[in-house]
Amino acid sequence: MDDESWSPPQVLVAVDLVILTLRAGVLQVLMVERGIEPYRGALALPGGFLYDEREDLLGAARRELREEADLEPERLHLEQFGAYGAPDRDPRGRVVSVAYLAIAPGLPEPVAGGDAAGASWRPVQEVASGRSCLAFDHRQVLTDGLELARSKLERSSLATTFCGETFTIAELQRVYEAVWETSLDPRNFYRKVQGASGFVVPAESEPRPTKGRPARLFRAGPSTVLYPAITRPDTAEQEDGA
Repeated sequence: MDDESWSPPQVLVAVDLVILTLRAGVLQVLMVERGIEPYRGALALPGGFLYDEREDLLGAARRELREEADLEPERLHLEQFGAYGAPDRDPRGRVVSVAYLAIAPGLPEPVAGGDAAGASWRPVQEVASGRSCLAFDHRQVLTDGLELARSKLERSSLATTFCGETFTIAELQRVYEAVWETSLDPRNFYRKVQGASGFVVPAESEPRPTKGRPARLFRAGPSTVLYPAITRPDTAEQEDGA
């Protein structure tokens, strides 16, 4: 290559957000309806271009949370998980998008902003199944974000970010069941949670009333890494057969 004749490609940088929460026990993702071309009227993940040369990626993700979904980033678990840069992913030109996973319990009804015509919570299973047409490569971004959340539930304390400040073991189990889309045995799950040192600790609160005896309340413990891991049923079967 002749260095004197080479010039770097003109690339725009954007962020995309996979925002997850539990609503009525169902894992849901925040989607927006695009109000402008390209893909006007199609569903898309919230996101957008960096505002200017002084804005960093995390700052752009936080700004988009406020502008497109009216969500305060301080309430959410927010982490970067991937970058997408296929040459034809955006018809407007060469765009590289950095994706973020955001999670929080009990998020409110979204309020669309920016260039979004609407915003709504959608069941993950419905959106990821292919029944909905998504803009750009957002189905792949969503699929990758979901797999990150599912795998991190096995080996980290991420599940507690779907819960309130205090929660019961049954509520924590429902997080795992909703994200993994499977049913778990309550006694086995309780044993695994208690066996993961520092995962949860008793809360200094009154037990929550239930139809039977009051349920004990817990809060997130000091450990962010689970040992031993709480593996998905299909993962455990694969490891046993390996």
